[in-house]
Amino acid sequence: MNPKWNGQFSCFHLVAKDATKTNGQIRTVIRVRDLEIGGSEFVVMAGPCAVESETQLLQTAEAVAQAGARILRGGAYKPRSSPYSFQGLGVEGLKILQKAREATGLAIVTEVMSEEDVAVIAEYADIMQVGTRSMENYALLEALGGCGRPVLLKRGMTATLEELLRSAQVIAMAGNSQIILCERGIRTFETATRNTLDIAAVPVLKAVSHLPVIVDPSHAAGVRSLVPVLARAATVVGADGIIVEVHPSPDEALSDGDQSLDFDQFRTMMDDLGPYLELQKDQRQLRPQLLAVGGAD
Repeated sequence: MNPKWNGQFSCFHLVAKDATKTNGQIRTVIRVRDLEIGGSEFVVMAGPCAVESETQLLQTAEAVAQAGARILRGGAYKPRSSPYSFQGLGVEGLKILQKAREATGLAIVTEVMSEEDVAVIAEYADIMQVGTRSMENYALLEALGGCGRPVLLKRGMTATLEELLRSAQVIAMAGNSQIILCERGIRTFETATRNTLDIAAVPVLKAVSHLPVIVDPSHAAGVRSLVPVLARAATVVGADGIIVEVHPSPDEALSDGDQSLDFDQFRTMMDDLGPYLELQKDQRQLRPQLLAVGGAD
């Protein structure tokens, strides 16, 4: 570990690695239904930005499951920048997600925006997602400490890695150690892409924290043609998985259509990832001892 990181991150003692250990460092594995995040498997989460209808979601769930995804993403509540944009279906969207899980066996990850919604979303979701806008919503983070579900914590669009781990520490101190970190691109001066993927964040976070780390190439790029290559980059730097937006008809999507893959594009991306995942699998077999942390039923 870089010596300068020791003091910078070690203060977040519940989520940081123990800098005094040089061998046999334990990593956290999050168990969700029949899969593990942070273990030997590269976990793909895929689905639409927003749950728009039962037909849309069930079609997507079946398609991504057939292509190899293990977790279905879909927003029932949408924190949109414009008040004129689609804001999500709310509880009805959660019920549709539940139907998709029953039909396909996929676990469900969906965003929670307010501490007031934690209890109801936890009834339906397998993983509670904290979006980039909510990374420093400390009332929400504290409420998630008692939700009984793993938390997918997305990096704020202008947040440092230190600030990301600080938010993870808040959740852990509130009683929930089941945390997955997500690098989803940060806001920079570049305008060619929606955000700038901080690919170096993945190895840094893996060096200073014992938590699993995934990448969101969709929000990092904002351009669907770049999603597959950024997904490959995520495997190369050792990410534990990716979360990708997929829609039956991206050009007709109610949100984030420009960065969403259609079913054929997603299937092609998954096929293309094969050699990279085999290489990563070989690297993971050399990993040190794992510490399993119980997940949702």
